[in-house]
Formats: sequence, structure tokens, C-alpha cells
Amino acid sequence: MHRSRLPKLPRMKALILAAGRGERMRPLTDTTPKPLLPVRGKPLIEWHLEALAQAGVRDVVINTAWLEAQFQPALGDGARWGLSIRYSSEGRDHGGALETAGGIAKALPWLVRNEDDAFWLVSADIFAPGFAFDAASAARFAQRRELLAHLWLVPNPPFHAQGDFGLDAQGFALADPAAAGRRWTYANFALLRAGLCRDIAVGTVAKLGPLLAAAMRERRVTAEVYGGEWHNLGTPQQLSALHAG
Repeated sequence: MHRSRLPKLPRMKALILAAGRGERMRPLTDTTPKPLLPVRGKPLIEWHLEALAQAGVRDVVINTAWLEAQFQPALGDGARWGLSIRYSSEGRDHGGALETAGGIAKALPWLVRNEDDAFWLVSADIFAPGFAFDAASAARFAQRRELLAHLWLVPNPPFHAQGDFGLDAQGFALADPAAAGRRWTYANFALLRAGLCRDIAVGTVAKLGPLLAAAMRERRVTAEVYGGEWHNLGTPQQLSALHAG
């Protein structure tokens, strides 16, 4: 039997967001960037690097600002994981972190060739050891060129009980509270298309949330719920509880 096949897609790259100050994690982050704090035996960011490598990703960009000089000595060029790592140095080049959308805009030349290209996005301070950067999800997203983002959502944690976005029966993410019904928290894992940040000039401080909300209102963002272990590590107490658990 003849079976149609999807066209072969270029391998996606990934951006790990690691530029933040981690104010609530002080005093630990006074001397160590939060992504380099140890969690269950290794720096938090290494969990993502290992998962990306296992999924077949080979090129990773890490954006940095706070204590950014520590990242390259700690992680090197990525060869130990079979990766190639490049560092987008927002502190050196712009005097500080550019927020999520601003960080994406700066890193885009290393992630994509045109605005239709897609890439993985993950925040370095999330601990979700079972999350897989699934190639099938990436391929499905890449084929739906009308979409600008696909997000993973989690049940609302106690510190964020109001949630971020809704999810309709067709799998589209909803930004407006009146239409959203039950709301979920953005897990900080996503597939994005470069066109989402195309209008942001390099060096601009810009948040991602408003861009996602605008795209949701145009039905250009899908989402799914992630049910695995997930922690947004914000405070030393949360980190201690995770080690004790």
C-alpha cells in the first residue's frame, strides 16, 4: 500500500531563556545564576540540555544577562551532550536582560532563516524531568504554517492560582478571561514561529505575553496540557522542598 509522507523538515533549534536575575531566589542567586543552581545532582539547565539532545536537537542558543560570565565555563560549547551551544549575551551587548520577546528577537538570527521557521523555547528555571521535546509535535507544528505558537500548559500551582490561558475544544489557546473558562498556567515550554517576534527591533525590552495574547485572538496559537512533574522554582524554599521530596 502506498503511504503519503510528510516532507522532510529541517531539524529545529532551541532557545533556552536564562537571562533573568532570579530576585526571589536570593541570596542563592547573588553569586550563582538560577539556571546553574544544582537540582537533584546537576545544574537545573542541564536537565533541559539533556532532554533536547535526547530528542535530536543539535543547536541550542542560551540567552544570558545576570552573571552571564559563568555560563560558558560551566556548560562550554555543548559537546558533552552532543550539542552546539551559542550564547546570546544580553548583559554584555545591551546592559541587561531584554525580557522574553526581546531575548527571542536578539537570538532569532541563530535560530531560524525566515519568519516561517519554528524553534523550541524553554525557560531555564523550570524543572520538568519528564518533558520530552517531541519530534512529532515539532513536525505537526511546522506543517501548520498559519500557527505562530504551540504552548504546553499545566494545572495552576498555588502561587499562580488564577492561571494564564484557557483552552478550547479544538485545542486553541484563549487569552480573554470571559471566553477562557477554566484557565491553565503556561508551563514555559513552547514551539514558536519566528514571525511572532518579527516587529521587535534587536535590543528592545519586550514581553512575550502580549504577543501571545494577540495571536490567540487571531486563532493562531494552540496548546495542550502537560501532566508530568513540573516545578517553577522561584524561591530557596521551593528548591529545598524539591531536594527533600
